[in-house]
Amino acid sequence: MGERGGQPERPSLHGAGAAAADAGAAAVNGLLLLHNGFHAPPAPPPQLSPQPPPPQHDSPAKKCRLRRRMDSGRRNRPPFPWFGMDIGGTLVKLVYFEPKDITAEEEQEEVENLKSIRKYLTSNTAYGKTGIRDVHLELKNLTMCGRTGNLHFIRFPSCALHRFIQMGSEKNFSSLHTTLCATGGGAFKFEEDFRMIADLQLHKLDELDCLIQGLLYVDSVGFNGKPECYYFENPTNPELCQKKPYCLDNPYPMLLVNMGSGVSILAVYSKDNYKRVTGTSFGNMMSKEKRESISKEDLARATLVTITNNIGSIARMCALNENIDRVVFVGNFLRINMVSMKLLAYAMDFWSKGQLKALFLEHEGYFGAVGALLELFKMNDDQ
Repeated sequence: MGERGGQPERPSLHGAGAAAADAGAAAVNGLLLLHNGFHAPPAPPPQLSPQPPPPQHDSPAKKCRLRRRMDSGRRNRPPFPWFGMDIGGTLVKLVYFEPKDITAEEEQEEVENLKSIRKYLTSNTAYGKTGIRDVHLELKNLTMCGRTGNLHFIRFPSCALHRFIQMGSEKNFSSLHTTLCATGGGAFKFEEDFRMIADLQLHKLDELDCLIQGLLYVDSVGFNGKPECYYFENPTNPELCQKKPYCLDNPYPMLLVNMGSGVSILAVYSKDNYKRVTGTSFGNMMSKEKRESISKEDLARATLVTITNNIGSIARMCALNENIDRVVFVGNFLRINMVSMKLLAYAMDFWSKGQLKALFLEHEGYFGAVGALLELFKMNDDQ
């Protein structure tokens, strides 16, 4: 085909003139032949312009090719539902991918168990007395493993995990999945419960690998058109202190401080090159039982400030030792904890004389679960 969108090309003016001249010559020759008593040869059939081939959009062959491509794509994807779990000492973090590009055929073939799970998770923002879906963190119109949908972020206390496992058994989750990707210490602690109660196997993943991979992925896709990373400008001045976006496109090297029930401090030089520098405990105040044993609010705040200052001090010393000037704080310790975030920002700025910034991320406690979900796709590719 030429550059005319598949339409047959028209002859040029020069070509039309040549055709007319040939036709005139043929007419003169015919008259001469008749005059000499000969019959003129039959005229050649008219030349028709070439016609474009009929459209093949609905041909059985094309449908068959499309179906084969779709089936191949399905083979390279894990079956729905898509989950990633981070089972920590205090909280379980769960990410769930909700497909929004379901075809009519898929809708018809989808089993009731899968419809029930999707409807339950996406129609509620609270599950029982303790489960919460962080609606404000939802990532929309995300493309994962060739599908488009929304990524949901759900959390509940680790002490309620048995109820989650029981729900999985009641909803016959094992008929859809036999393996769940999970990270965190609880992936080892509760492995037998998942197997015995819900007939589910846990694919246990390295906690720090999942943390880093999940963080890098979420930062790369952004937060619904906004940056994932931010810092506090003027942290030493309470009246002028304000939240500002920060570009983390070139994050290496960085010191990554993961603050959960415990604290791990990592020096990250690339997505595959990192080391755990040190860590601390001071996480008891996150425990409901420990909090109930404390009667004075001032004591709780003092404990919070002590923990935060200790973490900030250790992080700064690690940054100096590793010659790193970018320090990123993540973890559920920071969830709805503006006191600690501003204290960390203040401490890093003050002790470093303005040379170090404390950086934070919107999805602070969910990166391990996201990393586990990404591993689900890698498992399927390997198979």
